[in-house]
Amino acid sequence: MELKVLGQDNQPSAQAQAGGCSSGTCGSSEDGMNHLPDSVREKVHNHPCYSEEAHHFYARMHVAVAPACNIQCHYCNRKYDCANESRPGVVSELLSPDQAAKKVLAVASEIPQMTVLGVAGPGDPLANPERTFETFREIYEKAPDIKLCLSTNGLALPDHVDEIEALKVDHVTITINCVDPEVGAKIYPWVFWKNRRIKGAKGAKILIERQQKGLEMLIERGILVKVNSVLIPGVNDEHLKEVSKIVKSKGAFLHNVMPLIAEAEHGTFYGVMGQRGPNKQELSDLQDACAGDMNMMRHCRQCRADAVGLLGEDRGQEFTLDKIDAMDIDYDAAMEKRANIHAGIEAHRDALRAEQAENEMPDLLAPVGTPPARIAITTKGGGVINEHFGHATEFLVYEVAPEGVRFIGPRKVENAYCVGPDVCPSGDDKGTVLDAILEALSDCSAVLSAKVGIEPWSRLEDARITPSGEYAMDQIEDAVRGMYGELIEQGWAVKDLNVQAVG
Repeated sequence: MELKVLGQDNQPSAQAQAGGCSSGTCGSSEDGMNHLPDSVREKVHNHPCYSEEAHHFYARMHVAVAPACNIQCHYCNRKYDCANESRPGVVSELLSPDQAAKKVLAVASEIPQMTVLGVAGPGDPLANPERTFETFREIYEKAPDIKLCLSTNGLALPDHVDEIEALKVDHVTITINCVDPEVGAKIYPWVFWKNRRIKGAKGAKILIERQQKGLEMLIERGILVKVNSVLIPGVNDEHLKEVSKIVKSKGAFLHNVMPLIAEAEHGTFYGVMGQRGPNKQELSDLQDACAGDMNMMRHCRQCRADAVGLLGEDRGQEFTLDKIDAMDIDYDAAMEKRANIHAGIEAHRDALRAEQAENEMPDLLAPVGTPPARIAITTKGGGVINEHFGHATEFLVYEVAPEGVRFIGPRKVENAYCVGPDVCPSGDDKGTVLDAILEALSDCSAVLSAKVGIEPWSRLEDARITPSGEYAMDQIEDAVRGMYGELIEQGWAVKDLNVQAVG
């Protein structure tokens, strides 16, 4: 009997069409970049946003120096801030360039695995060019070992490509939600262009043209470009397939399709009007549909504009202005420490790869015809299963099939189930937190953690999700493969992943 994995349109899924994944994770992982020139791989290998593998080991930070914006998006409201929230445009402190530079030196000294400094708002960096480029100039002079990144809507991008290149900003992200002005009119009520507010499709047309021109100019200079797109059901969901084709044809390196965040309490137009965001399967299906055209970023956390730390964590409250003012920073000594730690990280990554090569799996993880399974894991970084189930505020979901393993994406939960006796929820609150976790993992067949408590273990089993603590400190992909083998041996009931057997 032959088994086909079908998508929602009853066509073979992207993984099936591609003949499955290699033994390494698909998408933007290091294994998927072996074909790239050394100069590009050098820019990517320790960048947590551009390399899926690197995000387990290296940290990033954003500095909020750019308050103004030159367009309005229906999904954006920069006035709302909650310290526990992760959402683009959210900041707790607006910084001057001098304050930003001091904060970068402090963070890089205290978090030596931080490799990337980005300016991403809370408005648009290129609507605030003086503040943005002064920040970059100071960092370029004082901390030359840190990569510089810029995120922009692209309206002013063509005017600043020369300065971007001069300051060695090697990574630029452009948010491109459409290439059709009529679609754009549903997303952008206006753009501010040449001292005029231009509304509707006419404004969207100007934005689209400037985005495409800026993209082409960056590619000509050899600057890596990641394209972010917000998936808005019923507005641009099908259209994003065309966006992906076009930006790839022009040389974009990576496409990041992100889910719309539209909670009413944020006060955005979409939130107030009840525009829903995509569910996890809609997001995964569209990412798969676009993946045939270019590398997809699936590990995005939609970070705050002042985020600090590994992707999936935010240590920004450790580095508020009052705290960094009290720090005694010796960055020359910190640079030496950082170099040693980075060398240790790279040695560890090399050892992990060597171990994987030594224990190389067969071409197929299971007989052809075995259904795929989705398996969630908890990790604090380092590429291993090293976090307790009760401490996790996010789960990383992998899909494993006979052909190999691929990363599906993170699943955030609002609260950890239990982080200690003093802050552990109880009674109904505990049940509510666990309900939210079970909903986030509803399409998964197993969850792997360093440890799982008795109550969540029981609830997971009731939800047909197999819990395991047997893979603690194992490499993530090895653990996922091993769990897949266990599931097959147990004859597990396949989750509803649109799997159809035909004979």
